[in-house]
Parts: sequence; structure tokens; C-alpha cells
Amino acid sequence: MAGLEGMEQPRGHAHAAAARWSPTVEDEHALKALELYGDPTEAEVSLPSRPESAATARRLTQVVVLRHWGLTPKITEDAVLLVSELVGNAVRHTGARVFGLSLHRRRGWIRVEVRDPSRGLPCLMPVQELDISGRGLFLVDKLADRWGVDLLPRGKTTWFEMRVNDR
Repeated sequence: MAGLEGMEQPRGHAHAAAARWSPTVEDEHALKALELYGDPTEAEVSLPSRPESAATARRLTQVVVLRHWGLTPKITEDAVLLVSELVGNAVRHTGARVFGLSLHRRRGWIRVEVRDPSRGLPCLMPVQELDISGRGLFLVDKLADRWGVDLLPRGKTTWFEMRVNDR
């Protein structure tokens, strides 16, 4: 905060912020999302096409990748970021009322899919250093091992895959 360097923060606010962002609280939110919306590894989870659904998709991805599949925090972080980008595109660009989220794991790979009713294809745009938007598919392209779009009779599924080490 400009002009407040070196100022002591009120203890109550610092404690509240720490509790809000703690791994335990985040796990609670993730488990609650799993309970409310279902397990995206068992069946596609339908979420409303609203910006706040990105947080739900991130939480579902986090609890599955980190807790259920026991993968590394780095893989989890990347998967959570990329699902957020795919959901953001589905919410922003498709005009859909809902979208679907599913996660799959097979030997050596995870796959995350976001399905929406639009047949409009996403476009990987060149990104400049100072761009403030349009980086979603650029990030997917850089962090995922593979990604693509499957056209469906009604809509499409945009997906990414990441290599993982099986224990």
C-alpha cells in the first residue's frame, strides 16, 4: 500500500487474512465444492456460466489432483491455473448458461476437460509482454504437454493434458 510502508498492520486483520488463505481453509472450501457439485472424476460436473464458477472449478481441480490423486503441488498449481483459463474462456466467449468440467487420469497423464455448447473454436493469439488479457490459451500452450478442442454435435470440449509421474 502506497505510503504505508513500515506501518504495522492491525492484528485482527492480519489474522483474518491468514486464516482465509490457509491451506486448511482452502481444503475445506475444496471439499465443500466436491460435496456440492460432485466428483469430476466420476461424471462431468455442470457449473453455471458465471465468473465465480472459476473458483469452484479451481477448488474441484485442487482437491482431485492434490488430495485424491496425490500429485505434486507444482502439477496441482499448473492444473488449477489452466482450468481457470479454460473456464474463463467458456464463461467469457460462449454465451452458455452452463459448462461441464471433468478430470481424468491414466498412467502417466492427467486430462482436464471443459465442455460448452458453443462450436466456436478458441484461438491461440500471439501475446505481447504488456498485454493485460488474451493470455489464457498462451498459458495452456506453454504449461500443458498437449491441448486441443474436440467438436461435438452440440458444442465442443476444450482440454489439456499433463504428464505426471506415477508412484
